[in-house]
Amino acid sequence: MKQQTLLSGDIKKQLILLAVPLLLGNILQQLYNTADSLIVGYFLGTDAFASVGISGSIMNLFIFILNGFCVGLSVIFAQLYGTGDRQQFRREVFVAVGLGILLTFLIGGLSMSLLGTTLTLIKTPPELIPYANSYLMVILAGLPFTYFYNLFSGILRSVGNTKAALYFLAIAIVSNVILDFLFIAGFHMGTAGAAGATILSQLFSAICCFFYIKVNYGELLCRKEDIGLYPSLIKQTIKFGTTSALHESSLYIGKILVQGAVNTLGTPGIAAYTATMRIEGFANSFGDSGGQAMSVLISQNQGAGNKDRVMGGFKNGLLLNIWLGITLSLLMFFGAAPGIRLFLGSSDTLALSYGVGYLKVISFFYLLCFIGCAFVGYFRGTGRVHIPFWGTTLHISLRVILSYLLVSRLGLPAIAVATGCGWILVVSFQLIMYRYYKRRQDA
Repeated sequence: MKQQTLLSGDIKKQLILLAVPLLLGNILQQLYNTADSLIVGYFLGTDAFASVGISGSIMNLFIFILNGFCVGLSVIFAQLYGTGDRQQFRREVFVAVGLGILLTFLIGGLSMSLLGTTLTLIKTPPELIPYANSYLMVILAGLPFTYFYNLFSGILRSVGNTKAALYFLAIAIVSNVILDFLFIAGFHMGTAGAAGATILSQLFSAICCFFYIKVNYGELLCRKEDIGLYPSLIKQTIKFGTTSALHESSLYIGKILVQGAVNTLGTPGIAAYTATMRIEGFANSFGDSGGQAMSVLISQNQGAGNKDRVMGGFKNGLLLNIWLGITLSLLMFFGAAPGIRLFLGSSDTLALSYGVGYLKVISFFYLLCFIGCAFVGYFRGTGRVHIPFWGTTLHISLRVILSYLLVSRLGLPAIAVATGCGWILVVSFQLIMYRYYKRRQDA
């Protein structure tokens, strides 16, 4: 197979080709989450549906940790791919496999031992604990499969093959839905069946992904002679992986804390916020995909020492995200009312008012979100993975504080104001850090 390279050619075209499969993958994942919940609710009833919802808040934290860890590794892979050093790339694959096995068994084992205590601490209703326990035990046991699925997908993305990564995501989603029907409706396995479908689909996709890499990028997979102890790679892998994992997990924890402020508004506020999160999830897919595409292109060229293409990737990606941000902001503002009605209907006027108000306010800030995604792609691509982490920490901290301070006076739009102020802070921080590193580079 002809090896793909991002070290030459039209940068703008390459960014778009990288971003489109990533965007489709993000949208596909959101559609799957909805379908999976509907299957559980339809066949297992309200208690099982609620227990999976509760379990999801715990499960998603681990997913964000593992996915974040692999995002950090993909930066290393892309930089090594750009250098052309295939032996070092294979050694990094060996290190990533070893550390990943250690990480998943550590997280899984510790979480299983504390599962009952955790479910009690988050005030899970007693009647839901058996459902949630059986679901999470299977999910936690299958964390290694989740890790390898993300690792192999990350390798494909790091070499610029985001299209193949999309195909394997589609395989995971389709097989998950099929297994959901088989285990839940056919074998009557309950919530454990739903969890088993998730884990087995990821295992199947990981195996397909592995063999695809073996056939098309065989020189990237570790061999017998690549097995060894590599202190510098281990140190770099832990640094990049843990920093990116903290970045992803802190963002998720922040969202949970904001949800607490929203819950003070009662059912109308919660329903409206849930609807706005679905709309924002779709909008964010565009900015996130643009940032991820930038990270891949910039990483490869950073590894190859192509400084002009690194800056070209940043400037073109930033411009692309600015145009997307403006477009999505206008769509959010003018489409606020019909968008909220799509999820809530027209019966609850208070919830509709909350949701429309939120979207109209947040639309004024949304361009900053897209600019922030572009900076995240740049900093990750150049190996400065700590900058996105600290930026997210600043954003989440201010967002949570302002949400609790303002929500009683402004209602749901207070959350939008708090989020917008958080974006102002993080983009200001990113600009300062960008200029700082730019001056050091030019000195």
